[in-house]
Amino acid sequence: MKWLTQFSLIMRSNLTTLKDKIEDPEKTLHQLLIDMEEELDSVRSRVAEAVADEIQMRQRTERERADVTKWSDRATQALKRNDETTARAALDQKLSALQRAERFEQELGRQQKDVLKLQDSVRDLEDKIRQAKQKKTLLTARLARAESSQKIHDVMERSASQSAFAQFNRLEEKVDRQEALSEAWDRMDGKDPDAMELERKLDAAERSDRLAEELAQLKASVAGI
Repeated sequence: MKWLTQFSLIMRSNLTTLKDKIEDPEKTLHQLLIDMEEELDSVRSRVAEAVADEIQMRQRTERERADVTKWSDRATQALKRNDETTARAALDQKLSALQRAERFEQELGRQQKDVLKLQDSVRDLEDKIRQAKQKKTLLTARLARAESSQKIHDVMERSASQSAFAQFNRLEEKVDRQEALSEAWDRMDGKDPDAMELERKLDAAERSDRLAEELAQLKASVAGI
């Protein structure tokens, strides 16, 4: 049945995917249960019709059986009157009624089996609907919990992206990027960072030597005084 297939698919779906694909899962599940109830009402109507057919077949069978008895009695009465012709005609009617009764009894037996199957279907549907209602309550709770967890996750992500730590990290990344760009421009201008560092060291050494020389001259001058 269409609604059983659809409900089964929903029950097997991932909850997050279900929430994304179905605008209102609770409303959808509620509608599915309504569809189930309507299907159950339809099956019950078919059961009622089948039971009505069974009752009519039983009544017809009973009438034919009554005719068998009636024509048998008439044949007996005719024979008692030594009216063999009438007795034979009555027996012929009896046989016809008996054949009809046997056919109706066969149809009645098949109808009774069909009614039992339909009644089993009704009980099966009623059981499935009870289970579906229980699962609906559980599934609705799970959907709500999944939605709540997703909201918490979203809040945590937004909080992490907007925190002071995140801003500090972004600022540090910007500084690193700016330094890298500056070094890139220096290299494009022919400036080798390693050579520039060596030059700074040599300049510092020369400056240190000059300071030492100046200091020695100052000491000599002071000593000569």
